[in-house]
Amino acid sequence: MTAPLTSLIASLPATVPFVGPEKQERDRDRVFAARIGANESVFGPSPMTIEAMQRAAPDMWMYCDPNNHDLREALADHHGVPPESIVIGEGIDGLLGYTVRLFVEQGQKVVTSAGAYPTFNYHVTGFGGELVRVPYANDSEDPDALADAAHRSGARLVYIANPDNPMGTWHSAERIGRLIEAMPAGCLLCLDEAYIEFAPDGTAPAWDAADPRVIRFRTFSKAYGMAGLRIGYAITAPETAAAFDRVRNHFGVSRMAQIAALAALGDNAHLASVQAGVASARIRIGEIATANGLTSLASATNFVAVDCGGDGAFARRVLAGLLARDIFVRMPGAAPQDRCIRVGAGRDCDLDLLAAALPEALAEAKG
Repeated sequence: MTAPLTSLIASLPATVPFVGPEKQERDRDRVFAARIGANESVFGPSPMTIEAMQRAAPDMWMYCDPNNHDLREALADHHGVPPESIVIGEGIDGLLGYTVRLFVEQGQKVVTSAGAYPTFNYHVTGFGGELVRVPYANDSEDPDALADAAHRSGARLVYIANPDNPMGTWHSAERIGRLIEAMPAGCLLCLDEAYIEFAPDGTAPAWDAADPRVIRFRTFSKAYGMAGLRIGYAITAPETAAAFDRVRNHFGVSRMAQIAALAALGDNAHLASVQAGVASARIRIGEIATANGLTSLASATNFVAVDCGGDGAFARRVLAGLLARDIFVRMPGAAPQDRCIRVGAGRDCDLDLLAAALPEALAEAKG
C-alpha cells in the first residue's frame, strides 16, 4: 500500500510554478531561436568564473563545504556585514522555502502582492500558510498597502521584490526603509533584491545586518549569469541567520556553485559589462515597442514589461504569436499587469529576431 500523504499535501495540486522553455521546446519539437523570457543573463558568467569551474572540475568527487565558509567570508567583506548574518542557499527560491518553513505555521497569514513572484506563494501554501494579497498601484508593489495588510491580518511574513518581478518597477531606498519601520511586531519583511545590480543608485537601503525586522535576498542567477548553478544568499540579523541551520540542506549548495560564486565576486569588470549590456538592451526593447505603437515600462531589471495596449486575452495572443515564431517570452499572470508581455534583455541577435516577429504577432492577435 502506498504511504498516505499528509492531509495538507493531499489538498494541494501537483504543479510547477513556471513552465520552462525546455518543456515548451519538447512540446513544439524545436528549440527557440531567442530565449528571452526567463530573466536569465544571456551575457553569461564571468570568464574568471568559467576558468575557476574548469580548474575545480576534477575535485567534484568531494562534497561541498556545508558551512559555506569561504563564500560567507567573501560576501561579508563585499557588503560590509558580519559573516554571521549571511545564509547561503539554493538560489532565492530555496531560501524563501526555508524562510517560510521557519516562520509560518498552518493557518498563519502571509502578505504579498497579487501577481508578484509566484514561487514565494508556492512555498507559503506548501507549508499551510494563508496568503493575503494586495493589488499593485500604478504597476508597482504598494508598500503602504502591504504594511496595512500585515497589521490587519497579523501576518508573520510580508514579501516585496525591489526591483519588482514581473513589472521591472522599483522603489527608493527611503520608501523601503519606511516599509521596514512599518512592520508590526513579530512580522518579518522578506525583501527580494534579485535584480538590485541593475537598479539605479539609491534603490537599496544601507545595510543594517542587526535589524531583526528584515531579511534581504540576493542571487548569483541574474547579473552574475549563473542561474543554472542555483546559488543565492540572504542577509539578516545573526540570530535569524543561525535559525536556518535548523532546517537548511547543509549540502544543498554544490562545491562547484560555491567556487563559481567566489570567482564571480572578484570580476567587477564583467559585472559592469553585463550592466551596460542590459541597459542597452532595455533601450532597444523600448524602441521596438514604440516602432509597433506600444509602450514599455521603465525598468530597473534585466527585462522590460511591454504594454500590448489591450487586455490580458490580447496579450496572451501576442505571446502565443511570438512563441510560434520561436521567440520565448513570458507575461505577468494577474490583471491588470497581464496586459503586458515581459521581454528579457537579449543580445543584438535576439532583439533583431524580436523586432521581426513582433509586428507579425501583433497583426495576428488583432486579426
